[in-house]
Amino acid sequence: MLKHRGFPGRLPGTDFQFTLRRANPKGATPIERRERNADRRPADRRADAGFIAALWENFGAEPFERGNLDAGRLNWLFGREVLPYSDPFDPADYEAMLILDPRAAELSFPDATDWSASA
Repeated sequence: MLKHRGFPGRLPGTDFQFTLRRANPKGATPIERRERNADRRPADRRADAGFIAALWENFGAEPFERGNLDAGRLNWLFGREVLPYSDPFDPADYEAMLILDPRAAELSFPDATDWSASA
């Protein structure tokens, strides 16, 4: 499992996890799309925005390996702002390739980061 050095481990000042410390011996938790309802807690929305900002800062619009990124956090963004890059895509593989869709991310999280700056 690739460890993304320099990627924040969690949203600062909270317990919202962004990365894993070690690989699960039973295999990676599958990534699957979760619906974001309008009544989600503000703290959850801030965690999503912080994760999007970290993805943009670290990878920009370039493909990246899932590695130690938290599946639970990815699930809230998968299929909208974070898309599968490799074909075929294995949602339960630590080496699966993903890509951030900057247009979708900017529409969903306009204040998360400076979207005009390249990573």
